[in-house]
Amino acid sequence: MKKGEGREQLLFALASETRLEIILALEKQNLKMNELARKLGLTATEAFRQLQRLTEALMIQKLPDGTYATTNYGKLTLQLLQPLDFTFKHRVYFVDHDVWRLPYQFINRIGELTRGTLCMDTIENINRSEHDFSEAEEYVWMMAEKALESFGPMMSEKISKGVRFRLLLSDSLLPNYNPVLGHASYIERRTLTDIPAGLLCTEKRAAVFLRSTDGRMDYAVFASYDQVFANWARDLFLYYWEKGKPCCPT
Repeated sequence: MKKGEGREQLLFALASETRLEIILALEKQNLKMNELARKLGLTATEAFRQLQRLTEALMIQKLPDGTYATTNYGKLTLQLLQPLDFTFKHRVYFVDHDVWRLPYQFINRIGELTRGTLCMDTIENINRSEHDFSEAEEYVWMMAEKALESFGPMMSEKISKGVRFRLLLSDSLLPNYNPVLGHASYIERRTLTDIPAGLLCTEKRAAVFLRSTDGRMDYAVFASYDQVFANWARDLFLYYWEKGKPCCPT
């Protein structure tokens, strides 16, 4: 097969809302043609035509009992559609924000942010960050370019309650935290010359914000309580944490 040959068949199979509904329905349960037509409100002729196309594309198969089911290839294709669904849903955001500052492996996992909610309101996001900060009971990991003035006193209070901190900050930001740097057993800090994205992770919630294409941090934030989302954010933090320069209390 030549490079690219047959790809148009896959794209054609996915380019129909009806065919996508059929694949998603069959992913949940095997159905006969008449059951599928009734479930999706299709005529028998339309159901047969669409099932035939999906069968030819190897997305589904007809079983000996007369039901249709997704193939392993079909299931894998649906799984790989998640990143496309996510980026399409937020296409306006991704036009203006630079995901390419991140390592390839995290771009490749971008579908893991699917359950995140995007908020474009800066004030709301600052208030939400302060709330997440105040609600932390075990740890706070933060990668940031700029400091929120309220974080200093809040950090001192949290440290007194046993909350542990990891701060990954720009070189110029570190002095803002001098009042609490003495709590060496509770706070670790490293610096980066370039902060590619913003992160705030606690044991309860994670928030991520990318730089805009002009290099600014505009604080349009993806956030979620979902663990898959949180794992992506924590893994990204740890990736840069390993690259950070350890620093000592001043």
